Amino acid sequence: MKKLLLASLFLIAPTLVSAADLEAGKAKSVVCAACHGAEGISVAPIYPNLKGQKEAYLLSSLKAYKAGQRKGGMSMLMTPQAQALSDADMVNVAAYFSSL
Repeated sequence: MKKLLLASLFLIAPTLVSAADLEAGKAKSVVCAACHGAEGISVAPIYPNLKGQKEAYLLSSLKAYKAGQRKGGMSMLMTPQAQALSDADMVNVAAYFSSL
C-alpha cells in the first residue's frame, strides 16, 4: 500500500508543483535580482544561479530557509527573504525561476 501511495505521489507531484502563477512569481522575484540576477544568473560567484533549477528543489530550499532549517552560508540573508513569502509566493517564485 505504501509503495502504491508513493508511486501515486510521484505521478501527481509535478502537476501540484507546476500549478503556479509565473507572472506572480516574476513580480515577487524582483527582490531576488539583487543577488541572483534579473534573469536568475547570479551577479557574484557566492550566489547560486536560479535560472532553470528544478522547481521542487527551489521550493524545498525556500521552505527550509523560511523554517530556519538551513544554516550557514548565506542563510542570514535568505532566511528573512523567505520568511517574507507566503506559501503561494514560494510556489510561484520557484516555478518562475525553473521556467527560465
